[in-house]
Amino acid sequence: MQTTELDPTLSQTLDDARKAGLTLIIGNKNYSSWSMRPWVAATAFGVPFNEVRVLLDQPDTSARIAEYSGAGRVPVLVAGEMTIWDSLSICEYLAEQFPEKHMWPRDVAARAMARSVTAEMHSGFADLRSAMSMNIRMSLPGRGRTPGAQGDIGRISEIWEECLSRFGHHQFLFGDFSIADAFFAPVVMRFKIYGVALAPALQAYCERVQAHPAVARWVREALAETEIASHHDEEIRGKP
Repeated sequence: MQTTELDPTLSQTLDDARKAGLTLIIGNKNYSSWSMRPWVAATAFGVPFNEVRVLLDQPDTSARIAEYSGAGRVPVLVAGEMTIWDSLSICEYLAEQFPEKHMWPRDVAARAMARSVTAEMHSGFADLRSAMSMNIRMSLPGRGRTPGAQGDIGRISEIWEECLSRFGHHQFLFGDFSIADAFFAPVVMRFKIYGVALAPALQAYCERVQAHPAVARWVREALAETEIASHHDEEIRGKP
């Protein structure tokens, strides 16, 4: 079961999770960048939830995911009688259910931009995703530099520079950690895995994201996993 480092006691967290009726179904933490986003967001803001991990690349993977969602993908949030099966929809639902946690920026202009860049991350950067798959246990400096991926790296750098200069004040994208940072956390990990060189201010941002307790916990647990998704590993090794 999932608890967060920010909660005062384990028993209180589990009790709150049962009351809230939230269960987050995720894939392997080493591989599943989509699962990482709502998990990090919920953990960072102390949202109580139970965790179910479905191993990827197994004979029963599809059947197990189908127990929770007909979409056939993780993450999935089960909230009482409801099922939410998209990472951004999950985060929006949590932000609505826990408004006191301010998962989006409080400022109207910052919030509008945060939603815009999060949506762009959610729907875009297909070349980066394809050329630089997430595998936290690997180190592949210099790999994955397709023209499309290079273009995506440039656009992400532009987004980070604008958010940090306008709203971030040398902290996270909008000052305090938000859903936007959670959505870019897997990109931060990809940049680390593939040794992407960044401007000093952007590299410092990446280091702050990696040091955030929720992100650091995900990485620790990813490194502690013993399961291997052979198809994912072979696909990554086969990329130039």
